[in-house]
Amino acid sequence: MKEKKIKAAMDIILHSGDARLFCKKSLEEVSKFKIKEANKEIIKAQEKISKAHKIQTNEIQEEMQGIESEYSLLFAHAQDTLMTVYSEINITKEIIKIFDSYDEKLRKIEKKIDKL
Repeated sequence: MKEKKIKAAMDIILHSGDARLFCKKSLEEVSKFKIKEANKEIIKAQEKISKAHKIQTNEIQEEMQGIESEYSLLFAHAQDTLMTVYSEINITKEIIKIFDSYDEKLRKIEKKIDKL
């Protein structure tokens, strides 16, 4: 049982870490106004964080079904990592929206200037 909890925690940390890397790549693309590329990377991040979340949910559901489990500092760390990265993804999504909107407005201004 303890080994299962450790594996679950490590898998959560692994998937969350991968999600963080994709999130970082997304922000790098946003900074270059490459919105399509940023969206592709954030989708990859979302897929990874969803895998981590599913593992966490399965562990919680087992405990709710009465399957006993000991407190695990590693699992608590994994949950903390998951939630932190999940927040980073949500913030990155909003940043993408802001930059996309800003880029669209700049293109409209450029078109008006070109017509002058």
